[in-house]
Order: sequence, then structure tokens, then C-alpha cells
Amino acid sequence: LADVASAFENPNGYALKKCLEDMYQIYGDDKFEKLSHISKSHIYNLRKTKIYTSRVLVYTKTKKTAIPIGERRKPDNQGKPGYLRIDSVHQGDLDKEKGVYYINIVDEISQWEFVGCVETISEQHLIPVLEELLSLIPFKVINFHSDNGSEYINKVVANLLNKLNICQTKSRARHSNDNALAEGKNGAVIRKTMGYTHIPKKHAILINEFLRKYLNPHLNFHRHCAFSEDQIDEKGKIKKEYKEYLTPCQKLLTIKNLQEYLVPGITRESLETEPKKLTHFESAKRLQEERLKIFKQISAKI
Repeated sequence: LADVASAFENPNGYALKKCLEDMYQIYGDDKFEKLSHISKSHIYNLRKTKIYTSRVLVYTKTKKTAIPIGERRKPDNQGKPGYLRIDSVHQGDLDKEKGVYYINIVDEISQWEFVGCVETISEQHLIPVLEELLSLIPFKVINFHSDNGSEYINKVVANLLNKLNICQTKSRARHSNDNALAEGKNGAVIRKTMGYTHIPKKHAILINEFLRKYLNPHLNFHRHCAFSEDQIDEKGKIKKEYKEYLTPCQKLLTIKNLQEYLVPGITRESLETEPKKLTHFESAKRLQEERLKIFKQISAKI
């Protein structure tokens, strides 16, 4: 039994029993007469004996199948808001001291964006901020898409999304464009606003307050984004043309039957009123002034 199992590199009991039966019934090998009649369960019992394990070259137990977290596919938004792209950005290390991390959430259709800041991307720091950012989104969240980083592909995040009835997907292997929207915003928004210089993690709460009060409102109500339109050329290739420039709020208001997607407490009227509290220029100036203040505070504490 051990010799046959080793020759076939330890197949399961069902396959091994069938092989033993064939050796006697088809090939007429009398050595397998008794073995051909043993049950599958007895084969597993024999595999546990010292005589068996000493004869086989390799012996491994049958392993449990891991349950994957998140489906590996590119989301299909079907023109609806609520399909989010998520990514993390690190502010760098200096002399073995960790810098802050940013959480970047972008809606695929409207480019509605929320940025948060945490000390680390461990569950202790990331989950509360992630839950807060998701609660601020004015429309119903349908899908949560990230790369394969362990900060988002874990049981704690999966349980949070399951509680909120949000589908979780992750980027496919060798498809670097699956999360390109969030990655592009990392450079165009976060790096442009916060730079590349190391910021110690102890300032995460201060930065998160700045992002919540000043950057996020500016991004959604006053910063224009390019929206692509697919054009098919003579060769049948799809090319993207960027002719439409709108703020995320303006783009959201163009969606048909918008009220169906909005969360309770948010109306079309409230979305139309919010951008009028400041002009685009006033919002940009306020953002610059507050950013200068926060950088001075950080420099004074370093």
C-alpha cells in the first residue's frame, strides 16, 4: 500500500482504492487481491500507522481549503454611483520612525473622493477611520474594490463590509489598471496636497481633522475632474477622450434618477446648495491657508 501511494505521490483514498482494484481486476496482480477489497476508510486508518509512514517518502494530511476574502474581478459599475476604489498611501519613514498613512476612497462614476489619515494601517487605527469615511458618502455604497494588500483583504474589513451590505472585490493578477483610478488620485490629490516629506505618525489625528474639514469638501464641491468618453477609431480600438470637466458634485447631479442612489438625509437640493457656500477660488485659498497652518504646527513639534 505504501509503495503504491509513494509511486503516485500520495493520492487521496478514493483514487488509491480504485488503483488497487484495477491492479488486481484488470492487470491480474495477485499481490493486490486483499488490498483491492479494503474500504476507503480503512486505507486512511492504515495511513496513520508507523509502518506506513516509515515507508512513504512524503506524508501530508489533507489540508482545509482556505475561504477567499473578496472576489478577484474588475467591478462593473453599470453607470451607477457607489462603486468605490480604495488605496493606501504612506508618507515615508525617517530614521526608523514610521510616517502617517492615508486612506483614499474614490467613486468610479462621480469621482467623489474622501481622504483619511491614520497612524498605521493596522486594524486598530484603520477600521474606525474607514468606517467614518464610508458613512460620509452621500450615496449608497455597492462595491468596495482594492488591491490585494492585507490592510483591506482581511476578516475585520470583510465583516465590516458584510455588516454594511457592501460587495468586496480585489484586483486581478497582472491587471495593474484594475485600481488605476485610486492610484492616479494618490498622486494628483494626496501627493500634491501633502507632498513627499516624512510626517511622523503622531500627527495623524491633526492631519485627519484637516482632511475632513478642508480637503474633502474642496475635492467634492470645488475641484474639477476630467471625465472620459470612449471613442472607437477606424481600427476598432477604444480610445478615451477627456472633454468633460466637472466637480464630483456636478457630475453626481447629472445622474438620472439620482434620488434612488442617495442615502437618507441627502437630497438633490442639499447637493446643489452646498457648493454655493464658497466659490471655487475661496475654497482653494482656504485650503492653502489651512495647509500652511498645519505644516507650521507639524514643523514646530518635530
